[in-house]
Amino acid sequence: MHDPVYEEAHQGHIVKIYYDPDTESPREWSNLGTLICWHRRYRLGDGHQFDSPEAFLRDLAGVSAQSDHSMDQLRERAEREAIILPVFLYDHSGLAMNTIGFHCPWDSGQVGYVYVTLEAVRTEFGVKRVTKALREKTEDILRAEIVSYDAYLGGRVYGYVIERDGEELDACWGFFGDYELDCLSEARAFVDHLVLQARSRAVAAEEPGASPPPS
Repeated sequence: MHDPVYEEAHQGHIVKIYYDPDTESPREWSNLGTLICWHRRYRLGDGHQFDSPEAFLRDLAGVSAQSDHSMDQLRERAEREAIILPVFLYDHSGLAMNTIGFHCPWDSGQVGYVYVTLEAVRTEFGVKRVTKALREKTEDILRAEIVSYDAYLGGRVYGYVIERDGEELDACWGFFGDYELDCLSEARAFVDHLVLQARSRAVAAEEPGASPPPS
């Protein structure tokens, strides 16, 4: 195992944070959205059969290849059938992805879309109509899916190992994004739980009539 990216002592335990070497792509999860991309060098997102963004929008909008529509018109028609967000890629000493774009015009640009059909939204949430509030909630879910995929592309996936006196007590892997937000906080919480359990056992052992703790 490589050296930890972070290490600390917490309540008599050692918490070590490592890069997760065996993580799977979040596109293998059960996602609400479908991520389709076009890139000359990388295979990104989910598999699809569309040879261009125009072909994708035409298919989603139900518009034939012979019809004369601009990309803006196709996007407008497609949004009657689906919730669609643009997806941008930054390619410079690593990959990054988001739905709002990057400031660098030379190493970034739109690479595809993340979308979900309105029919799929109605099925997912058990409703007959996609309201404005539900549309916004769905957009937030799609953005969160891209945040996870961005962490995967950037190698920001972590796991923790908890040790005491050189013995491994627990380990957990597959935390995406900033390790301080989830991975480290969960490791600390697990140590706190271990300490609380030990204190509870100690108090119970001192109560009158209590059985002596096992040797």
